[in-house]
Amino acid sequence: MLPRSIPRLSKVWIPSGGFAVPGVEDAHSKLVRAGFLRQSHAGIFHMLPLGKRVQDKVERLVAKHLEESLAASRVSLSSISSEALWERSGRLQNIAPELFRFPDRKGSAYLLSPTHEEEITNLVAQTVRSYKDLPLRLYQITRKFRDELRPRHGLLRGREFTMKDLYTFDTDLRSALDTYEQVRAAYSRIFNDMKLPVLAAKASSGDMGGDLSHEYHLPSPFGEDSVITCGSCDYTINEEIATTKVAHETCQADHVGVWRAITKDRSTLVNVWYPTRTSKAGTSEGRQYTNSDINIYAIKSLVPDLDAGVSDATELWAAATEGPDATAKRLVNLFDSRLPPSFSDSLEGTASLPMWPDAVKTGASRLDVQCHGSSTSDGKPLNFLRIRTGDHCPQCSSGTLNVQKAMELGHTFHLGTRYSDPLNAKISLPPPSSSEAKTSTGDSGTSKTVSMQMGCHGIGISRVIGAVAEHLADDKGLNWPVAIAPYTCIVVFAEDNYDDAVEVYKRILSGSGDQDERLDIILDDRQKSLPWKLKDADLIGVPVIVVLGREWRMTGRVEVQCRRLNIKDIVDVDNLPSVIAELHSRL
Repeated sequence: MLPRSIPRLSKVWIPSGGFAVPGVEDAHSKLVRAGFLRQSHAGIFHMLPLGKRVQDKVERLVAKHLEESLAASRVSLSSISSEALWERSGRLQNIAPELFRFPDRKGSAYLLSPTHEEEITNLVAQTVRSYKDLPLRLYQITRKFRDELRPRHGLLRGREFTMKDLYTFDTDLRSALDTYEQVRAAYSRIFNDMKLPVLAAKASSGDMGGDLSHEYHLPSPFGEDSVITCGSCDYTINEEIATTKVAHETCQADHVGVWRAITKDRSTLVNVWYPTRTSKAGTSEGRQYTNSDINIYAIKSLVPDLDAGVSDATELWAAATEGPDATAKRLVNLFDSRLPPSFSDSLEGTASLPMWPDAVKTGASRLDVQCHGSSTSDGKPLNFLRIRTGDHCPQCSSGTLNVQKAMELGHTFHLGTRYSDPLNAKISLPPPSSSEAKTSTGDSGTSKTVSMQMGCHGIGISRVIGAVAEHLADDKGLNWPVAIAPYTCIVVFAEDNYDDAVEVYKRILSGSGDQDERLDIILDDRQKSLPWKLKDADLIGVPVIVVLGREWRMTGRVEVQCRRLNIKDIVDVDNLPSVIAELHSRL
């Protein structure tokens, strides 16, 4: 019998196998088949022992860097928040459709928090009064809730998820921006420890507020975001706010297409006119475009209330312009800068086709028709087409852009006083020194009260698990980085080699010392055949496999396998610790 103190897979609940493999198996299906998780409801999952081990390791890694690099203190905020608090911040109505909301027995309105800016700000506002209590860094790792309309991709877009939030509070803007850069550096170290090629892309702050934010993306063809990078400079940006130098291309009048849209309140109808084919001056080079190339983000910068979820607005146009309940009030024409100038001139002030789709010709004359020029107010040419690989970088003179799909793992925001103002999170600053008071007109030399400068910085813990699984999985199974693998090494053996496996286990541990501090080894003592165990170890994604097989019986040596590095070596037992440590350092 194996000693009870030795980790053994027979003592871990791993409901692996038993699931038919579909024609194309994605990483989420592998997580389910390997026994990491199970779905309980749409977009909601139970973490099983293997999944919980991975989650715990991600959490410990993140916590280590936050506490060591930023001296952050860990808190645990309630998952329940009051709607009244969200009304004070002004966010309740903006994201109401995504909230799980409920009343208590007294009729008070509550919600399950998708994020905790309101709660943490209110907590600090009630506790911190003086500049002497700042800077303050508070973080939590907790479950969040978001009523996703279409949960998909398993852990990548669920309705319940685990998230790390770090909230920072500083006395002034300069200190807050310094903190922001410290957090960015800590994030780099976190993802470097996982050996993930994460891109830090400048991003939109959206409903969070503030004017500075970065997203942290793992490139993947399965990603829902697009990240733009330059091959010659450090330009890295989310597609939502990316720009490009509009190429010196021309378009003939008969190579023009229109993309139609409508605003959420159905009051504004939008025509976006764009080139369907372009050519470079003096050359035969050119590109073709269709409606799928339309850059929704560029249009929303001019029409913020655009209903981007409507793929075909023609039927809505008809309803919005006809009948006594018609809501349409105006039509806006937007022109890409590559169109011939005469094209926009021919449309101004008319209601002739092709400005109007057939469905809304009747009643169209009642609308206020507006035409937007082909450049912004500051003279920049308008580009309503999505950036493509090979476009010119707007930041440097020689670089070209690369567009790649990516999965978001984290986001950092400088919030400023977005929440501290409405929630009254203020501190008293000391009076200026006598010399400062003399040079400051009207300064009485008394202390003053200011709003705290805030930052919010998140990492999706469960999203990291799903994204890493997707990023590294192959046709045989999962592939975990050593830093977050459920086990970093597994000893696989036939049933009659129990005692030998124990000795190999002890030799690995005794020879490792401090050279492999992340070593997390387990024996597969399950009553299964050796081929079955090897296949299951590949499915689970253990980085290093030590096999006591034919070579062990013949020569007393073991086989070391590392699928990710394409390694299968025969190794003396005395050399095992150093061999495993070297492999771990590369994974």
